[in-house]
Amino acid sequence: MSEKRFYRVAGFVFGVGSPEEDFLDSMTNLAPFKEDGASGEHIFNLEIVDSIPENSPELMFRTDDGPGFPEISIFNVDGGWQIRVKPLPQLPEASEMWVKEDFSEATLHFLRKEDRQFALNNALMLMFAFSTACRGALEMHSSVVMNDGKGYLFLGRSGTGKSTHSRLWIDNIPGTVLLNDDNPILRLMPDGSARVFGSPWSGKTPCYKAEDVPAGAVVQLKQAPYNKIERMHALQAYATLMSSASSFRPFKGLADGWHRTLEGLVGVLPCYMLECLPDAAAAELCHSTIHG
Repeated sequence: MSEKRFYRVAGFVFGVGSPEEDFLDSMTNLAPFKEDGASGEHIFNLEIVDSIPENSPELMFRTDDGPGFPEISIFNVDGGWQIRVKPLPQLPEASEMWVKEDFSEATLHFLRKEDRQFALNNALMLMFAFSTACRGALEMHSSVVMNDGKGYLFLGRSGTGKSTHSRLWIDNIPGTVLLNDDNPILRLMPDGSARVFGSPWSGKTPCYKAEDVPAGAVVQLKQAPYNKIERMHALQAYATLMSSASSFRPFKGLADGWHRTLEGLVGVLPCYMLECLPDAAAAELCHSTIHG
C-alpha cells in the first residue's frame, strides 16, 4: 500500500505516494514543507511505482547544459509525456517518469537505487515548474537572502559567485539571513506584487526554509576587477529573469504562462546589474543602492 505525503511549497500543495513507508521520511529537505492532511487543491500528484508501461517514445526535447549538469530528456507518448533523467550526461539514467498531458498526475520509476533521492527531487522540481507555469510562479536559479523584511535574489551563471555574494551580505550587512541558495520560488501574486519563497531544493547548501517575504530586488552578478552597480531597463531585466528561470519552451502553453509571469514581474520588481569583486565593499554597495 502506498504511503502518501502532502507538501506546501510557495503556497501550492502537491501529493507524493511511495510504497516504502520510510523513504519519504528520509527526505529531510521535504520535512519543513510537510502539510497535514490533503485539503484544498493539489497542483499535482506523483506516485512512486515499480515500473511504468512500455511505449514508443518520440524525443521532443533534451537539455544540454554542459558536463556538470543533469541531462533531462522529454518524449511524446500516448496520453502525455515521458521524462528520463541522468545525474550527469555521462552517467546512466537514474529514473523515468510518465506525466499526464495536463501535468496533474505523474508516476516515477527509479532505475538506480543509489540515485533515488536525486531522482525524486528532480521529478518534484520538474512537476512543480510544469504545474505552476500558468499560476504565476518561477523556479529561479538563484541565491536569495532576507534583510529588513524583504528578499534579494542574486542571479548569474554557475561559478559567478551567487553563494559568495550571499555570504558577503550575511557577514557584512546586519540582519541578513539566507533563504535559499539555489532554487527559490519567485511568485507574481494575485494582487500584482512579487514575493520570494524558500523551497525544498537548495543545491549543495542545505537551506530548506518554508518561509517567504516580499521580493525587494533582483541583482545579476558579473565578475569584474571593480565594483559598479546600475539598474536595468525593462527589456534587459526581462531577459535576465528569463535566463535564470526554469522553463521548457517546447511546451507552448507553459511557455506562454512563464512569459506572462515574467512580464508582470518586470513591472513591479527592480533589477540591477552588479559588476563586482568578491569583497565586502561589493555587498555594501549593492545593499546601499537597493535601499536607496
